[in-house]
Amino acid sequence: MDADAVEIRVLGCLVEKQRTTPDQYPLSLNALRLACNQATNRDPVVDYDEAEIRAALDRLSRRGWARLASGPGSRVAKYRHLLDDALGRVPSQIALLAVLMLRGPQTPGELKQRVERLYPYGSTEEVERALDALAAEGLVERFPRRPGQSQDRWRHLLGVEDDADAGAARSTNVESVTVTQSPLEERVSRLEEQVAALQRALEER
Repeated sequence: MDADAVEIRVLGCLVEKQRTTPDQYPLSLNALRLACNQATNRDPVVDYDEAEIRAALDRLSRRGWARLASGPGSRVAKYRHLLDDALGRVPSQIALLAVLMLRGPQTPGELKQRVERLYPYGSTEEVERALDALAAEGLVERFPRRPGQSQDRWRHLLGVEDDADAGAARSTNVESVTVTQSPLEERVSRLEEQVAALQRALEER
């Protein structure tokens, strides 16, 4: 699979927002731009414009991974993902793929913590079993752990990402901060989602 970095970010955001803000899903182009460029729960942080995101949506549509979801009477075009059907995976596995698309390579322990907003895995062992199932389908792969880590990392195989190696290096330097500041990250993310919802509401008035 050879999806590019913009497609990967767009797809991850569509899955994430479907789970975290279902009342605002499907997403308008502007809402999707805000989701892609969030400063929290993203690695690397990017600054895609609407033209880049629209082009990525067109490519995802041709792959059968996303589609236009707004009706003929809608004033704003909205988009949804089709990843569940396209890959034949259950929601718990799609949630893991989304976190890998949005945050880059991670250990099962990191995934267990970060996927909670999308799907509540009961244990790290459950995460590992889901990763094994995805690996059997060629959707993720395991690769060596970082120095000092007790678990191997996993990455998705849906396509390429922006500066994946640089993102992994940054994660090494801030790993302890990320864990201790997780509640703050969650609060900021919720605020960003609320601002995005307000902006969408103003646009559609």
